[in-house]
Amino acid sequence: MTDPPVTGGGPVRTRLMAAGAAVLTVVVGLGARAGMEGDIAKYAGDALYATLVYALVVLAAPRAKPLTAAGVALGISWAVEFLQLSGVPAELSGRSVVARLVLGSTFHTPDLFWYAVGAALGWFLRAAGRRQPAKRRT
Repeated sequence: MTDPPVTGGGPVRTRLMAAGAAVLTVVVGLGARAGMEGDIAKYAGDALYATLVYALVVLAAPRAKPLTAAGVALGISWAVEFLQLSGVPAELSGRSVVARLVLGSTFHTPDLFWYAVGAALGWFLRAAGRRQPAKRRT
């Protein structure tokens, strides 16, 4: 799998787009929590969490290739999930709403799949946005 060619715009434009995507992802994620119930809300939240991490990776490293950023986002998301096996996130989540939103509290194996979906979504959206338009023949 190869990454599409870069169309330009530079790191400043990329960072602005990533920041906007991060804000939009948080809004959609909070809306999903408020408007959905059960497993749909939970798994949508997991996928959006990884998508948010993807946007933050691009914000920090705007020249990163989409596939690299997706791998980093997935690695971070999985690391946070596996950290939940230690009980540290549960302890911190009991003290802070922010910690609960960022770290969660309980390891749940299906979350690993949904993080992959979210990282893939971030990759897909960024890769689609980086494609050069086809040149017209005259």
